[in-house]
Amino acid sequence: MHLILAVRVQPGARRNQVVGLSAGVLRVKVAAPAVEGKANAALTAYLAELLGVRPRQVTIVKGDRSRDKLLRVEGLSRIEVEGRLGIVGSWASVGQEGR
Repeated sequence: MHLILAVRVQPGARRNQVVGLSAGVLRVKVAAPAVEGKANAALTAYLAELLGVRPRQVTIVKGDRSRDKLLRVEGLSRIEVEGRLGIVGSWASVGQEGR
């Protein structure tokens, strides 16, 4: 099972944090700069830590060079992601599929 979710990332922030939802997109700040993939690595590692999964279970499937990204989270359902991130409501989980 995996979940695809829409994320907007703000690199170069003071600290890593989930800001919340805006227009159905999860907004996340990361401290790493948007240089040589550092912000992408920080984003996936941070979300993996928050979700309690291995870093390799959170991958960028679209938007590698953009602030707007689609992330694939392996092994968790939408309800599990909502609970672990503390978000509820209408957000753009693009899709959820079984294996």
